[in-house]
Amino acid sequence: MNGDTRTCEIRAATCWIADVPSFLSRLREIAKQFSTHLICFNADILAGKRHAEAALRYAVRSCRKGAAISNTLEMEALLYAAGSRQCNVAASFGIHDGENHLWVCCYPLSSGIWDALSADVSFTDGTGQDTIDGEKRDGLMKIFGITSEELGTLDNPEKIVDLVLERVALLEVQR
Repeated sequence: MNGDTRTCEIRAATCWIADVPSFLSRLREIAKQFSTHLICFNADILAGKRHAEAALRYAVRSCRKGAAISNTLEMEALLYAAGSRQCNVAASFGIHDGENHLWVCCYPLSSGIWDALSADVSFTDGTGQDTIDGEKRDGLMKIFGITSEELGTLDNPEKIVDLVLERVALLEVQR
């Protein structure tokens, strides 16, 4: 089985979260109501929408193969996003208290899901969430162990996304 995510949709969003467990409970209720999975990625530490897409694709494939590390597709996607087998590391790639900039994934896509979620998050056009400025680049380098030498091998430093996606893919090999 492959990690086919053609029936997935990913949207940029923002929200304020005062109580993470309550917010997660609400997401689970909505997901159950629509027979789908909802994964919220912290856009501030992701290398853009492609990063979220790759993490979800690998997680779906892993779950379909019966080779998942975690018990849920949602956590599996966060593990892939983090490029780590450690749930405590992966958790930082999800939601947190306070203001959140998110990539919200719905898999499989379910009609009406975005309207149901709009009470909890504000969908945006994603402007800026795919941008990797110097501060974000430095953060990605630290999180994913990317060296200055590796970055120097790229013809364009903005292609750091490719190095991050490589780290995400390596999680599957490291099993």
